Amino acid sequence: MEGPSLLRFFFLLSGVFVLLLFTRSWLPLPYTPSDKDELLPCSAYSSSRCANSKNRLIQGKSSKDNIRSSNSDPYRNRVPRHPLDPLTVSEINLARSVLFSSEPFASASFTIHSLVLEEPEKSVVLRWKKGDRLPLRRASVIALLRGRSHIVTVDLGSRRITGHRVSTASGYPTMSMEDMTTATWAPLADAAFNRTVERRGVALSDLACLPISLGWYGKKEEDRRLIKVQCYSMEGTANFYMRPIEGLTVLLDMDTREVVQISDLNREIPIPGATNTDYRFAQVGGVNQEKSKKKKKKSLLPSYATIPLNPISIEQPMGPSFRIEEGHWVRWANWEFHLKPDPRAGVVVSQATATDPESGERRSVMYKGFTSELFVPYMDPTDAWYFKTYMDAGEYGFGLQAMPLDPLNDCPRYAEYMDGVFAAVDGKPYVRENMVCVFERYAGDIGWRHAESPITGMGIREVRPKVTLVVRMAASVANYDYIVDWEFQTDGLIRVKVGLSGILMVKGTPLKNMNEVQAEDNEDLYGTLLSENVIGVIHDHYITFRLDMDVDGPDNSFLKVNLVKEQTKPGESPRRSVLKAKRQVAKTEKEAQIKLKLHEPAEFHVINPSKKSRVGNPVGYKIVPAGTAASLLDPQDPPQLRGAFTNNQMWVTAYNRSEEWAGGLFVYQSKGEDTLAVWSDRDRAIENRDIVVWYTLGFHHVPCQEDFPIMPTVSSSFDIKPVNFFDSNPILRVSPNLEKDLPVCRPAAST
Repeated sequence: MEGPSLLRFFFLLSGVFVLLLFTRSWLPLPYTPSDKDELLPCSAYSSSRCANSKNRLIQGKSSKDNIRSSNSDPYRNRVPRHPLDPLTVSEINLARSVLFSSEPFASASFTIHSLVLEEPEKSVVLRWKKGDRLPLRRASVIALLRGRSHIVTVDLGSRRITGHRVSTASGYPTMSMEDMTTATWAPLADAAFNRTVERRGVALSDLACLPISLGWYGKKEEDRRLIKVQCYSMEGTANFYMRPIEGLTVLLDMDTREVVQISDLNREIPIPGATNTDYRFAQVGGVNQEKSKKKKKKSLLPSYATIPLNPISIEQPMGPSFRIEEGHWVRWANWEFHLKPDPRAGVVVSQATATDPESGERRSVMYKGFTSELFVPYMDPTDAWYFKTYMDAGEYGFGLQAMPLDPLNDCPRYAEYMDGVFAAVDGKPYVRENMVCVFERYAGDIGWRHAESPITGMGIREVRPKVTLVVRMAASVANYDYIVDWEFQTDGLIRVKVGLSGILMVKGTPLKNMNEVQAEDNEDLYGTLLSENVIGVIHDHYITFRLDMDVDGPDNSFLKVNLVKEQTKPGESPRRSVLKAKRQVAKTEKEAQIKLKLHEPAEFHVINPSKKSRVGNPVGYKIVPAGTAASLLDPQDPPQLRGAFTNNQMWVTAYNRSEEWAGGLFVYQSKGEDTLAVWSDRDRAIENRDIVVWYTLGFHHVPCQEDFPIMPTVSSSFDIKPVNFFDSNPILRVSPNLEKDLPVCRPAAST
């Protein structure tokens, strides 16, 4: 081998190694939390739980690695206990074995893109009671074979394929982790690409590349799986996202790994510098309490430095109030529900029921709720940016991108953790550790209160604390991090909250200061100048949730309560106008397509018309909107055709078990012919039927300098709130906090 070729080969291998090391967002690499957490001993209690920072759902399991061999205990012998329990390791292996021994898969090369439980019919699950024999267990498999998507049902009892069809939809399945990692290094095998990178002044050993879904923009992108790859320089920083090689885009055939096209534009744009881009604690000169005290003594702490906060920790020396039984069934206060990780949705909450405080009856609220799709369009029409319109669940797998949660920082010390068991591209199971955490939260919030005015002479002051139960997951989809909370309150409310953090996707620019920009050219930046040579591009985030509401049973109606102004009659009152609530039940799906309007306020109730409260109101729950940013894209814009589920903030559809993913089952390179918008336009009857509510949280994001080099978390939420569901305040009898009931903790140094 000639000298230059040998050197290039060495750079290629080095680049791949460094790439795999730093692009952890895309890889299931081991994660090692510290085993040296300093704990606060509780003086009032001797329970060992006070000193346990790593409570586990599966006792005795190490939390050292986030990816664990599926053959290790306790996974090897785990069995399902509930009809909705995810597939176990043995079930995944069995389904894989059946698939590999059956035609056409036995005699051809194929890849597995989804291998999950095919849930039983809803009626079967609702009839099932603990102690009954489990319904038939089936695996649902999506496999790619010769460029076609195969949807297969494997009966795990009979060990045979009982359903098999080939999709005719335009799109492809969710990318596998192997697809994504392969795409990042495949361009390095192309000599022309390597020369292009070197001409940009970047050593191959400093190269980091990301796989970017390309949407759909016409026939030239059909009939094969394509992906675009863009690259960055890691020289001098771990935050390579801030150092884009602007204008360099590779079009790659995902199956053959062939470079189809190299676009090398804007070569005059410099690669932004690495200065001030790192965000790791050790690199940014972070100051903790111990370090701060030492610096204060030496008078080295700058006067402008942020003084660190004293540590805060909520302790539960008597243990948590919730229980997780048989792996997935959660009981807490008046709530019970089934909880499981999912490779596409992230986390799924099922069969949520609340106990009526008057009758003691367990009453159904929601059959199933989960994140159905995320749509993230960037607002830059230029060659290297127009296609950046991500659908993070259907293209990348929201659950596949879930990173292990960091004890003490992602979740409090007393949280318990749940792992995900997923199938790789070859069907072999692997375990994603610490994927979901469950914990009780008390932040000084108030459940209810009233203090009587002194003028009454009554001296009443009654206050109740608000303690909630949180189910949390976090996904790192390349640069962006999403935190999703399902928060259950004792008053019957469910709050669904999404937090956005992580790192902006930025573009390079020759600009170093805004004084170089003419006022009329400001809008052509398509974003904000964040630092020298760095523009944060304007973009949106839409997170669509599928909520299969079963309020006191499956047959519900959607009630729109319009708040309208009514003029009083002459002489009727000193008032000239009042608000009135006008109620309208939606008969069909089109009547339940909701665009929120500030000056046309309304409430949105899901009611059970056959169940009445004590005084005769239909029992119900209402969706309380927030995060109401709406899409401003042209409805015929190709990204918006695919993301048409964001045309409205709320939809109500007739229940159909096949309609779970708002962007369609096959999202990758889809044309948008199988979306929530298409289903809703069928205008099916929804009155007093089994119905599904879809709600989209929306964020417009115009980046600002405070987002550099990493974003403080921005959050929004919506509520699923009882309305006439209970006969009175369900937390009326909750006890107040008393000093004698609370632990007294002191710093470890004082013991």
